[in-house]
Amino acid sequence: MKVLVIGATGTIGSAVASALEASHQVFKGSRRGPVKVDMEDPSSLDALFDEVPDLDAVVCCAASGPLVDLESVADEEIVAGIQGKLLGQVALVQRAVRRLRDGGSITLTGGTFSTPLAGGSLGALVNTGLEGFVRNAAGELPRRLRINLISPGWIKETLESMGVDGNDGTPVSEVARAYVTAVEGSAQGQTIRP
Repeated sequence: MKVLVIGATGTIGSAVASALEASHQVFKGSRRGPVKVDMEDPSSLDALFDEVPDLDAVVCCAASGPLVDLESVADEEIVAGIQGKLLGQVALVQRAVRRLRDGGSITLTGGTFSTPLAGGSLGALVNTGLEGFVRNAAGELPRRLRINLISPGWIKETLESMGVDGNDGTPVSEVARAYVTAVEGSAQGQTIRP
């Protein structure tokens, strides 16, 4: 299969690209990578599908959102948090639906907080929105296209890079396997929590 991984320079994205390269032709997209794309710029998404046509699957790992204090966060910060992770992935899906080969796969990235997290309200809003979007979009997709959401919690390696005990996180290799399963499998409209 011909697979595009967006966010391929990040912790999750690089692990996903490596895991998929074992069996597929992988194109790596990022703001500064060989295939340029910015999830906050819809025109870059259009250019992306022109640059890498005839894809069987697109995986978006370029999804992050800030932790914000609900009491003091500015409206502009909320809009920016929603724009990149939620609306950027929705815009990606809109383009992928028109450009993927029949039977293709779209895999997005959400997130999961095991317990309420200080500063996590915006993230919870975006992640819940993505779950609802994927669940409903699955029923609207034409040509046997599939869509799923990977919704990991904290990543072990990310916690360790922050100087925190990584035992509370999921190893990135385990998270990458969930993406591979979503791309290669038959799941449709599912939220997968590795």
